[in-house]
Amino acid sequence: MEEVSEQITKKTLYSAVQPTNALTIGNYIGAIKSMVDMQHDYNCYFAIANMHAITVRQVPAQLRQKTLALVALYLACGLDPSRCTIYVQSHVPCHAELAWVLNTFTYVGEMERMTQFKDKSAKHADNINMGLMDYPVLMAADILLYKTDVVPVGIDQRQHLEICRDIAQRFNNIYSPTFVLPEGVYPKVGAKIGDLLEPTKKMSKSSENPGGTIFMDDDKDTIIRKFRRAVTDSENEIRYDPEKKPGVSNLLSIYTAFSGKSIEEAEREFAGKGYGDFKLAVGETVAEKLAPVQSEQARLLADKDYLDNILREGAAKAYKVASATLSKVYRKIGFYQI
Repeated sequence: MEEVSEQITKKTLYSAVQPTNALTIGNYIGAIKSMVDMQHDYNCYFAIANMHAITVRQVPAQLRQKTLALVALYLACGLDPSRCTIYVQSHVPCHAELAWVLNTFTYVGEMERMTQFKDKSAKHADNINMGLMDYPVLMAADILLYKTDVVPVGIDQRQHLEICRDIAQRFNNIYSPTFVLPEGVYPKVGAKIGDLLEPTKKMSKSSENPGGTIFMDDDKDTIIRKFRRAVTDSENEIRYDPEKKPGVSNLLSIYTAFSGKSIEEAEREFAGKGYGDFKLAVGETVAEKLAPVQSEQARLLADKDYLDNILREGAAKAYKVASATLSKVYRKIGFYQI
């Protein structure tokens, strides 16, 4: 009974990550680390967003492999299936079904104005498909299915959360309150981890130059080498000033996220030290924290049956909630149900 009452009183949190390419430390700081922290305070649903992933062409065998790798990474980073619901998006058909309904409450102009749609259209000019445009509607369905109260999002996803709220409010205004309007939770430090070589740009798993990106599966030598080459500035003072010192500030954000120290503590620690020593210390701290995660992920990937069982249980738990929401929506819009 205690566990049931705990679930009822906790607010619901939803987050999803695409299983495309190797994840970066930016993904870890901006999403997974927050998920691990929040699973104790919220009723959490964590999805492997493979339906979102196919808006860009994927190699089928690799998509399947990366899906399992992401599940193993979730667990290796500290997500506990007894405390949260971990599942694959496509295992719960309600996501696609609600997205179709929400399409009829979404305007073409709204989708055309989405910054991410413009960016991805420029990168994938040979494949500007409807899924690419419709991405925010599917994301809205993801969130609204679970009566989500809060969504941890990076700065680049704020626009998508705003349109989710707009769509939900539009539906509620027509058919009476149905959807919860979700609020965003934005990490204060590391909300947008920059590329090591171009710190004003977001660190991306699809960057044209991987030298500026630290991947979760990079070995220690690779990590140290990339940090040694990180861009700083002509000064030699280590202080947090994103506008005037984007490179140094980015490194400080990374260091605090992996060390657990505050920006102020980090500034004091490196006061009077050169950039070379600073970059080496950041690299060693990141490598030290990633090593046990990499080892545990490899162990879990060797036990496919265990991972499959977690996904079956997660999909069943997610479907129970999602199908109830979808049934309510179908009833309100007039779909005949049997």
